[in-house]
Amino acid sequence: MTQADIDRADRELRDEAADANREISDEALSNRLVESEVISRYQSDKLLTGRTKFDLGPYVVTDFIGAGGMGEVYKAEHNVMGREVAVKVLPASKSTPEAIKSFAREIRTQAKLDHPNLVRAYDAGNDGRVHYLVTEYVPGMDLRRLIRSEGPLNVNQAASVIMFAALGLDYAHQSGLIHRDVKPGNILVMPEGIAKVSDLGLAGFLNEDDENDPRAGKIVGTADYLSPEQIRNPHDICEASDIYSLGCTLYYAITGKVPFPGGTPASKARRHLEETPWHPRRFNPDISEEFVEIIADMMEKDPAQRIQTMTEVVTRLEPWASESAIVPNLHMTRSRWTPPPVPTELDDQDTNDSGDVRQESSGQASQATHSVAGQETRVRPPMPPPLPKQIGRRTNHEAVIAALCIAVPGALAVGIAIGFAIGQLWS
Repeated sequence: MTQADIDRADRELRDEAADANREISDEALSNRLVESEVISRYQSDKLLTGRTKFDLGPYVVTDFIGAGGMGEVYKAEHNVMGREVAVKVLPASKSTPEAIKSFAREIRTQAKLDHPNLVRAYDAGNDGRVHYLVTEYVPGMDLRRLIRSEGPLNVNQAASVIMFAALGLDYAHQSGLIHRDVKPGNILVMPEGIAKVSDLGLAGFLNEDDENDPRAGKIVGTADYLSPEQIRNPHDICEASDIYSLGCTLYYAITGKVPFPGGTPASKARRHLEETPWHPRRFNPDISEEFVEIIADMMEKDPAQRIQTMTEVVTRLEPWASESAIVPNLHMTRSRWTPPPVPTELDDQDTNDSGDVRQESSGQASQATHSVAGQETRVRPPMPPPLPKQIGRRTNHEAVIAALCIAVPGALAVGIAIGFAIGQLWS
Protein backbone atom coordinates (compact mmCIF):
# COMPACT_ATOMS: atom_id res chain seq x y z
CA MET A 1 0.00 0.00 0.00
CA THR A 2 1.41 3.34 -1.02
CA GLN A 3 0.52 6.92 -0.17
CA ALA A 4 -0.91 7.19 -3.70
CA ASP A 5 -3.35 4.36 -2.89
CA ILE A 6 -4.50 6.17 0.25
CA ASP A 7 -4.87 9.51 -1.56
CA ARG A 8 -6.87 7.89 -4.35
CA ALA A 9 -9.28 6.24 -1.90
CA ASP A 10 -9.65 9.51 0.03
CA ARG A 11 -10.37 11.44 -3.18
CA GLU A 12 -12.96 8.91 -4.35
CA LEU A 13 -14.84 9.10 -1.06
CA ARG A 14 -14.88 12.92 -1.14
CA ASP A 15 -16.08 12.93 -4.76
CA GLU A 16 -18.89 10.54 -3.92
CA ALA A 17 -19.96 12.78 -1.05
CA ALA A 18 -19.70 15.88 -3.27
CA ASP A 19 -17.96 17.61 -0.39
CA ALA A 20 -14.21 18.18 -0.69
CA ASN A 21 -14.05 19.30 2.92
CA ARG A 22 -15.83 16.30 4.36
CA GLU A 23 -13.89 14.45 7.06
CA ILE A 24 -13.22 10.85 6.01
CA SER A 25 -13.14 8.37 8.87
CA ASP A 26 -10.44 5.74 9.20
CA GLU A 27 -13.11 3.02 8.89
CA ALA A 28 -14.48 4.44 5.62
CA LEU A 29 -10.99 4.83 4.18
CA SER A 30 -10.04 1.32 5.25
CA ASN A 31 -13.21 -0.17 3.73
CA ARG A 32 -12.52 1.58 0.42
CA LEU A 33 -8.98 0.19 0.34
CA VAL A 34 -10.40 -3.29 0.93
CA GLU A 35 -12.97 -2.81 -1.85
CA SER A 36 -10.16 -1.72 -4.17
CA GLU A 37 -8.21 -4.86 -3.20
CA VAL A 38 -5.27 -2.77 -2.05
CA ILE A 39 -5.37 -4.46 1.37
CA SER A 40 -7.26 -7.45 2.75
CA ARG A 41 -10.03 -7.34 5.34
CA TYR A 42 -7.65 -8.94 7.86
CA GLN A 43 -5.04 -6.24 7.22
CA SER A 44 -7.71 -3.54 7.49
CA ASP A 45 -8.86 -4.82 10.88
CA LYS A 46 -5.29 -4.92 12.16
CA LEU A 47 -4.46 -1.45 10.84
CA LEU A 48 -7.48 -0.01 12.65
CA THR A 49 -6.08 -1.36 15.92
CA GLY A 50 -2.67 0.19 15.27
CA ARG A 51 -0.92 -2.99 14.04
CA THR A 52 1.33 -2.26 11.09
CA LYS A 53 3.67 -5.28 10.81
CA PHE A 54 2.47 -7.80 8.21
CA ASP A 55 5.75 -9.16 6.92
CA LEU A 56 7.28 -12.45 7.98
CA GLY A 57 10.57 -12.91 6.24
CA PRO A 58 9.84 -12.57 2.49
CA TYR A 59 6.09 -13.16 3.05
CA VAL A 60 3.27 -10.65 3.55
CA VAL A 61 0.46 -11.91 5.80
CA THR A 62 -2.98 -11.34 4.25
CA ASP A 63 -5.36 -13.35 6.41
CA PHE A 64 -5.71 -15.48 9.53
CA ILE A 65 -6.64 -19.15 9.05
CA GLY A 66 -6.57 -20.78 12.47
CA ALA A 67 -4.93 -21.09 15.88
CA GLY A 68 -3.82 -24.17 17.73
CA GLY A 69 -1.80 -25.54 20.58
CA MET A 70 1.38 -25.58 18.50
CA GLY A 71 0.96 -22.30 16.65
CA GLU A 72 -1.05 -20.09 14.38
CA VAL A 73 -1.67 -20.43 10.65
CA TYR A 74 -1.91 -17.45 8.29
CA LYS A 75 -2.57 -16.95 4.63
CA ALA A 76 0.30 -15.04 3.06
CA GLU A 77 1.86 -14.01 -0.23
CA HIS A 78 5.49 -14.08 -1.29
CA ASN A 79 6.51 -10.44 -1.82
CA VAL A 80 8.43 -11.26 -5.03
CA MET A 81 6.78 -14.34 -6.55
CA GLY A 82 3.23 -13.35 -5.56
CA ARG A 83 2.38 -16.97 -4.72
CA GLU A 84 -0.32 -17.54 -2.09
CA VAL A 85 0.81 -19.80 0.74
CA ALA A 86 -0.12 -20.91 4.22
CA VAL A 87 2.34 -20.00 6.96
CA LYS A 88 2.37 -21.89 10.25
CA VAL A 89 3.94 -19.77 12.97
CA LEU A 90 5.36 -20.88 16.29
CA PRO A 91 4.70 -17.84 18.50
CA ALA A 92 7.66 -16.39 20.37
CA SER A 93 5.81 -16.89 23.66
CA LYS A 94 5.78 -20.67 23.04
CA SER A 95 9.26 -20.97 21.56
CA THR A 96 10.74 -23.17 24.25
CA PRO A 97 13.74 -25.34 23.28
CA GLU A 98 11.50 -28.43 23.24
CA ALA A 99 8.83 -26.72 21.12
CA ILE A 100 11.42 -25.45 18.65
CA LYS A 101 12.89 -28.95 18.39
CA SER A 102 9.44 -30.46 17.68
CA PHE A 103 8.66 -27.71 15.18
CA ALA A 104 11.95 -28.26 13.37
CA ARG A 105 11.23 -31.98 13.25
CA GLU A 106 7.83 -31.26 11.68
CA ILE A 107 9.50 -29.06 9.06
CA ARG A 108 12.01 -31.75 8.15
CA THR A 109 9.30 -34.40 8.05
CA GLN A 110 7.08 -32.47 5.69
CA ALA A 111 10.02 -31.46 3.49
CA LYS A 112 10.67 -35.14 2.70
CA LEU A 113 7.27 -35.59 1.03
CA ASP A 114 5.96 -34.44 -2.34
CA HIS A 115 2.56 -35.76 -3.45
CA PRO A 116 -0.56 -34.10 -4.91
CA ASN A 117 -2.71 -35.44 -2.05
CA LEU A 118 -0.39 -34.23 0.71
CA VAL A 119 -0.03 -30.56 1.67
CA ARG A 120 3.39 -29.63 0.30
CA ALA A 121 6.04 -27.76 2.25
CA TYR A 122 7.63 -24.84 0.37
CA ASP A 123 9.89 -23.04 2.80
CA ALA A 124 10.84 -22.51 6.43
CA GLY A 125 12.74 -19.96 8.43
CA ASN A 126 12.62 -17.55 11.30
CA ASP A 127 11.95 -13.85 11.66
CA GLY A 128 13.68 -12.81 14.85
CA ARG A 129 12.37 -15.18 17.52
CA VAL A 130 9.41 -16.27 15.39
CA HIS A 131 9.86 -19.61 13.62
CA TYR A 132 7.60 -20.48 10.68
CA LEU A 133 6.80 -23.21 8.15
CA VAL A 134 5.46 -22.30 4.70
CA THR A 135 3.17 -24.76 2.90
CA GLU A 136 0.92 -24.65 -0.11
CA TYR A 137 -2.36 -22.85 0.45
CA VAL A 138 -5.32 -25.18 -0.11
CA PRO A 139 -8.58 -23.38 -0.96
CA GLY A 140 -11.67 -24.99 0.51
CA MET A 141 -12.24 -26.32 4.02
CA ASP A 142 -11.37 -29.29 6.15
CA LEU A 143 -13.67 -32.33 6.09
CA ARG A 144 -14.85 -31.83 9.65
CA ARG A 145 -16.07 -28.31 9.01
CA LEU A 146 -17.57 -29.37 5.69
CA ILE A 147 -19.64 -32.11 7.37
CA ARG A 148 -20.74 -29.76 10.13
CA SER A 149 -21.91 -27.12 7.66
CA GLU A 150 -23.33 -29.29 4.88
CA GLY A 151 -24.22 -32.60 6.53
CA PRO A 152 -22.90 -36.11 5.80
CA LEU A 153 -21.52 -36.85 2.34
CA ASN A 154 -23.18 -39.29 -0.01
CA VAL A 155 -21.42 -42.55 -0.77
CA ASN A 156 -19.75 -41.31 -3.96
CA GLN A 157 -18.46 -38.13 -2.32
CA ALA A 158 -17.19 -39.91 0.78
CA ALA A 159 -15.48 -42.62 -1.28
CA SER A 160 -13.79 -40.00 -3.45
CA VAL A 161 -12.53 -37.81 -0.59
CA ILE A 162 -11.25 -40.74 1.46
CA MET A 163 -9.67 -42.33 -1.63
CA PHE A 164 -7.68 -39.14 -2.28
CA ALA A 165 -6.55 -39.13 1.35
CA ALA A 166 -5.55 -42.80 1.06
CA LEU A 167 -3.46 -42.02 -2.02
CA GLY A 168 -1.52 -39.37 -0.10
CA LEU A 169 -1.09 -41.59 2.94
CA ASP A 170 0.01 -44.51 0.75
CA TYR A 171 2.82 -42.32 -0.56
CA ALA A 172 3.74 -41.34 3.01
CA HIS A 173 3.77 -44.99 4.08
CA GLN A 174 5.99 -45.97 1.17
CA SER A 175 8.32 -43.20 2.34
CA GLY A 176 8.45 -44.84 5.76
CA LEU A 177 6.17 -42.31 7.48
CA ILE A 178 3.15 -42.95 9.72
CA HIS A 179 0.84 -39.94 10.09
CA ARG A 180 -0.52 -40.87 13.57
CA ASP A 181 -3.25 -38.21 13.53
CA VAL A 182 -5.53 -38.98 10.58
CA LYS A 183 -8.91 -37.32 11.17
CA PRO A 184 -11.49 -35.17 9.32
CA GLY A 185 -9.86 -31.95 10.53
CA ASN A 186 -6.64 -32.95 8.79
CA ILE A 187 -8.23 -33.68 5.40
CA LEU A 188 -8.62 -30.51 3.33
CA VAL A 189 -11.31 -30.67 0.63
CA MET A 190 -10.94 -28.39 -2.38
CA PRO A 191 -13.96 -27.00 -4.32
CA GLU A 192 -13.49 -29.55 -7.12
CA GLY A 193 -13.62 -32.41 -4.60
CA ILE A 194 -9.89 -33.19 -4.48
CA ALA A 195 -8.61 -33.83 -0.95
CA LYS A 196 -5.18 -33.32 0.61
CA VAL A 197 -3.90 -34.62 3.94
CA SER A 198 -2.40 -31.97 6.21
CA ASP A 199 -0.74 -31.64 9.61
CA LEU A 200 2.22 -33.95 9.74
CA GLY A 201 3.23 -32.47 13.08
CA LEU A 202 2.63 -35.75 14.94
CA ALA A 203 4.01 -37.99 12.21
CA GLY A 204 6.77 -40.48 12.89
CA PHE A 205 9.08 -42.55 10.73
CA LEU A 206 9.08 -46.33 10.89
CA ASN A 207 12.14 -47.87 12.54
CA GLU A 208 13.11 -44.49 13.96
CA ASP A 209 15.08 -44.51 17.20
CA ASP A 210 13.01 -43.38 20.16
CA GLU A 211 15.65 -40.81 21.06
CA ASN A 212 15.01 -39.06 17.74
CA ASP A 213 11.26 -38.90 18.32
CA PRO A 214 10.22 -36.72 21.28
CA ARG A 215 6.76 -38.35 21.26
CA ALA A 216 7.98 -41.96 21.26
CA GLY A 217 6.08 -44.12 23.73
CA LYS A 218 3.33 -41.53 24.19
CA ILE A 219 -0.24 -41.68 22.92
CA VAL A 220 -0.50 -38.89 20.38
CA GLY A 221 -3.43 -38.07 18.14
CA THR A 222 -7.15 -37.46 18.56
CA ALA A 223 -9.25 -39.58 20.91
CA ASP A 224 -12.09 -40.18 18.44
CA TYR A 225 -9.77 -41.65 15.80
CA LEU A 226 -7.08 -43.54 17.77
CA SER A 227 -6.41 -47.12 16.73
CA PRO A 228 -6.53 -49.81 19.45
CA GLU A 229 -2.82 -50.58 19.07
CA GLN A 230 -1.94 -46.90 19.56
CA ILE A 231 -3.77 -47.09 22.87
CA ARG A 232 -2.33 -50.45 24.01
CA ASN A 233 1.28 -49.77 23.07
CA PRO A 234 2.27 -46.54 21.27
CA HIS A 235 5.51 -48.25 20.22
CA ASP A 236 3.55 -50.71 18.03
CA ILE A 237 2.06 -48.27 15.52
CA CYS A 238 2.22 -49.25 11.87
CA GLU A 239 0.60 -48.43 8.53
CA ALA A 240 -2.55 -50.22 9.69
CA SER A 241 -2.89 -47.66 12.50
CA ASP A 242 -3.49 -44.91 9.94
CA ILE A 243 -5.94 -47.21 8.12
CA TYR A 244 -8.03 -47.58 11.30
CA SER A 245 -8.07 -43.80 11.79
CA LEU A 246 -9.02 -43.29 8.14
CA GLY A 247 -11.82 -45.84 8.61
CA CYS A 248 -13.12 -43.79 11.55
CA THR A 249 -12.90 -40.73 9.32
CA LEU A 250 -14.91 -42.47 6.58
CA TYR A 251 -17.50 -43.44 9.22
CA TYR A 252 -17.74 -39.76 10.20
CA ALA A 253 -17.94 -38.59 6.57
CA ILE A 254 -20.85 -40.88 5.75
CA THR A 255 -22.81 -40.57 9.02
CA GLY A 256 -21.88 -37.18 10.48
CA LYS A 257 -21.00 -38.93 13.75
CA VAL A 258 -17.74 -40.05 15.33
CA PRO A 259 -17.69 -43.81 15.98
CA PHE A 260 -17.92 -43.41 19.76
CA PRO A 261 -19.67 -40.11 20.61
CA GLY A 262 -19.65 -38.60 24.07
CA GLY A 263 -17.57 -39.38 27.11
CA THR A 264 -14.02 -38.60 28.13
CA PRO A 265 -10.86 -39.43 26.18
CA ALA A 266 -10.32 -42.36 28.55
CA SER A 267 -13.79 -43.76 27.91
CA LYS A 268 -13.36 -43.29 24.17
CA ALA A 269 -10.08 -45.22 24.34
CA ARG A 270 -11.78 -48.06 26.18
CA ARG A 271 -14.56 -48.22 23.59
CA HIS A 272 -12.02 -48.31 20.75
CA LEU A 273 -10.52 -51.35 22.48
CA GLU A 274 -13.69 -53.18 23.49
CA GLU A 275 -16.80 -51.99 21.65
CA THR A 276 -18.09 -51.73 18.10
CA PRO A 277 -19.70 -48.52 16.77
CA TRP A 278 -23.36 -48.09 15.98
CA HIS A 279 -24.17 -49.49 12.55
CA PRO A 280 -23.71 -46.67 9.99
CA ARG A 281 -27.16 -47.32 8.53
CA ARG A 282 -28.66 -46.16 11.81
CA PHE A 283 -27.64 -42.66 10.74
CA ASN A 284 -27.70 -42.98 6.95
CA PRO A 285 -30.11 -45.65 5.58
CA ASP A 286 -28.84 -44.96 2.04
CA ILE A 287 -25.55 -46.77 2.73
CA SER A 288 -25.35 -50.25 1.22
CA GLU A 289 -24.09 -53.22 3.21
CA GLU A 290 -21.26 -53.62 0.68
CA PHE A 291 -19.98 -50.13 1.52
CA VAL A 292 -20.38 -50.76 5.24
CA GLU A 293 -18.13 -53.81 4.78
CA ILE A 294 -15.32 -51.52 3.64
CA ILE A 295 -15.65 -49.37 6.76
CA ALA A 296 -15.73 -52.48 8.95
CA ASP A 297 -12.61 -53.93 7.31
CA MET A 298 -10.75 -50.65 7.88
CA MET A 299 -11.87 -50.54 11.54
CA GLU A 300 -11.04 -54.10 12.60
CA LYS A 301 -9.75 -54.11 16.18
CA ASP A 302 -6.94 -56.54 15.36
CA PRO A 303 -4.49 -54.82 12.98
CA ALA A 304 -3.67 -58.25 11.47
CA GLN A 305 -7.33 -58.64 10.41
CA ARG A 306 -7.57 -55.07 9.12
CA ILE A 307 -7.02 -53.93 5.54
CA GLN A 308 -3.23 -53.95 5.39
CA THR A 309 -2.31 -51.19 2.92
CA MET A 310 -3.61 -47.87 1.71
CA THR A 311 -3.29 -49.27 -1.81
CA GLU A 312 -5.99 -51.81 -0.93
CA VAL A 313 -8.12 -49.02 0.57
CA VAL A 314 -7.88 -47.14 -2.73
CA THR A 315 -8.78 -50.30 -4.68
CA ARG A 316 -11.82 -50.99 -2.48
CA LEU A 317 -13.11 -47.40 -2.66
CA GLU A 318 -12.41 -46.70 -6.32
CA PRO A 319 -15.60 -48.37 -7.68
CA TRP A 320 -17.70 -46.13 -5.43
CA ALA A 321 -15.97 -42.89 -6.42
CA SER A 322 -17.32 -41.18 -9.54
CA GLU A 323 -17.74 -37.79 -11.17
CA SER A 324 -20.79 -37.23 -8.99
CA ALA A 325 -18.36 -37.03 -6.07
CA ILE A 326 -17.25 -33.55 -7.14
CA VAL A 327 -18.31 -30.91 -4.62
CA PRO A 328 -18.91 -27.70 -6.64
CA ASN A 329 -18.20 -24.62 -4.54
CA LEU A 330 -18.41 -26.87 -1.48
CA HIS A 331 -22.22 -26.62 -1.52
CA MET A 332 -23.60 -30.14 -1.60
CA THR A 333 -27.15 -31.43 -1.75
CA ARG A 334 -28.19 -32.73 1.64
CA SER A 335 -29.46 -36.25 2.05
CA ARG A 336 -33.20 -36.53 2.54
CA TRP A 337 -32.37 -38.12 5.85
CA THR A 338 -31.92 -35.74 8.76
CA PRO A 339 -28.39 -36.03 10.14
CA PRO A 340 -28.26 -37.14 13.79
CA PRO A 341 -27.79 -34.37 16.37
CA VAL A 342 -24.44 -33.49 17.90
CA PRO A 343 -23.84 -35.05 21.35
CA THR A 344 -23.81 -32.98 24.49
CA GLU A 345 -20.35 -34.14 25.45
CA LEU A 346 -17.29 -32.75 23.73
CA ASP A 347 -16.22 -34.76 20.70
CA ASP A 348 -13.11 -34.61 18.53
CA GLN A 349 -10.83 -34.09 21.49
CA ASP A 350 -7.11 -33.95 20.79
CA THR A 351 -4.60 -35.72 22.99
CA ASN A 352 -1.19 -34.17 22.45
CA ASP A 353 2.15 -35.48 23.52
CA SER A 354 1.77 -33.87 26.91
CA GLY A 355 -1.53 -35.63 27.58
CA ASP A 356 -3.58 -32.44 27.21
CA VAL A 357 -7.09 -32.69 25.79
CA ARG A 358 -8.24 -30.21 23.18
CA GLN A 359 -11.35 -29.67 21.11
CA GLU A 360 -11.07 -28.65 17.50
CA SER A 361 -12.56 -25.35 16.45
CA SER A 362 -15.87 -25.32 14.61
CA GLY A 363 -14.96 -21.97 13.12
CA GLN A 364 -12.79 -21.33 10.12
CA ALA A 365 -10.92 -24.28 8.70
CA SER A 366 -7.41 -24.70 9.93
CA GLN A 367 -4.54 -25.75 7.69
CA ALA A 368 -2.13 -27.91 9.69
CA THR A 369 -2.99 -26.80 13.19
CA HIS A 370 -4.70 -28.14 16.30
CA SER A 371 -7.29 -25.64 17.38
CA VAL A 372 -8.06 -24.82 20.98
CA ALA A 373 -10.72 -22.18 20.38
CA GLY A 374 -14.42 -22.17 19.66
CA GLN A 375 -15.60 -24.90 22.05
CA GLU A 376 -19.24 -25.89 21.71
CA THR A 377 -21.78 -27.72 23.83
CA ARG A 378 -25.00 -28.88 22.23
CA VAL A 379 -27.98 -30.86 23.47
CA ARG A 380 -28.56 -34.35 22.13
CA PRO A 381 -31.72 -36.44 22.55
CA PRO A 382 -31.33 -40.14 23.47
CA MET A 383 -29.42 -42.14 20.87
CA PRO A 384 -30.71 -45.42 19.42
CA PRO A 385 -29.27 -48.53 21.06
CA PRO A 386 -26.25 -50.14 19.40
CA LEU A 387 -26.83 -53.09 17.12
CA PRO A 388 -25.88 -56.46 18.59
CA LYS A 389 -23.77 -57.32 15.54
CA GLN A 390 -20.48 -55.73 14.51
CA ILE A 391 -20.73 -53.22 11.71
CA GLY A 392 -20.31 -54.56 8.24
CA ARG A 393 -21.24 -58.18 9.00
CA ARG A 394 -24.19 -59.45 6.97
CA THR A 395 -27.20 -60.40 9.12
CA ASN A 396 -30.08 -60.40 6.60
CA HIS A 397 -30.15 -64.20 6.25
CA GLU A 398 -30.12 -64.57 10.05
CA ALA A 399 -33.11 -62.27 10.34
CA VAL A 400 -35.02 -64.26 7.69
CA ILE A 401 -34.32 -67.55 9.44
CA ALA A 402 -35.42 -66.12 12.80
CA ALA A 403 -38.62 -64.76 11.26
CA LEU A 404 -39.43 -68.14 9.71
CA CYS A 405 -38.80 -69.89 13.00
CA ILE A 406 -41.43 -67.67 14.58
CA ALA A 407 -43.88 -67.43 11.71
CA VAL A 408 -44.16 -71.12 10.66
CA PRO A 409 -45.09 -72.57 14.07
CA GLY A 410 -47.43 -69.65 14.62
CA ALA A 411 -49.21 -70.27 11.32
CA LEU A 412 -49.59 -73.97 12.13
CA ALA A 413 -51.09 -73.16 15.52
CA VAL A 414 -53.58 -70.73 13.99
CA GLY A 415 -54.53 -73.31 11.35
CA ILE A 416 -55.20 -75.99 13.95
CA ALA A 417 -57.33 -73.60 16.02
CA ILE A 418 -59.41 -72.60 13.00
CA GLY A 419 -59.87 -76.25 12.00
CA PHE A 420 -61.00 -77.15 15.50
CA ALA A 421 -63.52 -74.27 15.54
CA ILE A 422 -64.97 -75.26 12.20
CA GLY A 423 -65.29 -78.87 13.37
CA GLN A 424 -67.23 -77.72 16.42
CA LEU A 425 -69.66 -75.74 14.25
CA TRP A 426 -70.36 -78.65 11.94
CA SER A 427 -70.91 -81.00 14.86
